[in-house]
Amino acid sequence: MQLLLTNDDGIDAPGLRALRTAVERRWSVVGPDRECHVTVVAPDRQRSECGHSARTGQPLNVEQREPGVWAVDGTPVDCVRLALERLAPETKLVLSGINQGANLGTDVLVSGTFAAAREAFLRSIPAVAVSHYRRPDVPKAWDHVDRWLGQMLEEAFREAERADPFLWNINLPAVSPATDPEIVECEIDASPPELTATAQKDGSILLSTDYHRRPRQEASDVACCFGGAITRTRIDSNHRLAPLPPSSLPG
Repeated sequence: MQLLLTNDDGIDAPGLRALRTAVERRWSVVGPDRECHVTVVAPDRQRSECGHSARTGQPLNVEQREPGVWAVDGTPVDCVRLALERLAPETKLVLSGINQGANLGTDVLVSGTFAAAREAFLRSIPAVAVSHYRRPDVPKAWDHVDRWLGQMLEEAFREAERADPFLWNINLPAVSPATDPEIVECEIDASPPELTATAQKDGSILLSTDYHRRPRQEASDVACCFGGAITRTRIDSNHRLAPLPPSSLPG
């Protein structure tokens, strides 16, 4: 099994290290008698909220940090394209993350983490994007990731071996690392963000949102993850943001 790991927080991000640790531990459960090749191709620096942007017509600088690990001066989509074309063409599963911060609802439209997974899926390769919702009042730890994510990683390994492409968006909640959150299958909340426009002294305008009080629809990925559950959304072949009933929860 050839696995590709990437992210949008950069090659030195702790979330990427946590994901690799979880992958290696869980593969030892699923395929203890078979070899798993893990290749890491990630941006050389922070690339959050770059969406599905990519560089064409200009070369990408590539630095090999260690065997099987490359840093690229491009976007997450650039990393996936480069890996599948040249560095790891035999890839059977792409895992993107773990992002420091949630990618819920309409976040998937601007998320570099999700875009990397979507790029693989567009090329008929199974892919999983993983993000971790954070709040100021909850410790930003990583040691619990294998315990929380392990079941779904094992499932992803098994499904990838069937050669049918799939695309998952997983979000871990901002709750105590000592807990074992429920895993909920849910749809993406298509509610647009509520924006505040504030004029600046230099004449520019700052658009901002209150992320933790964002609009949410009942039973959506936003409501479930903010409510303390691990959420998984299976994206269909049209990348549809499925509308949910009009009922909503207070921010």
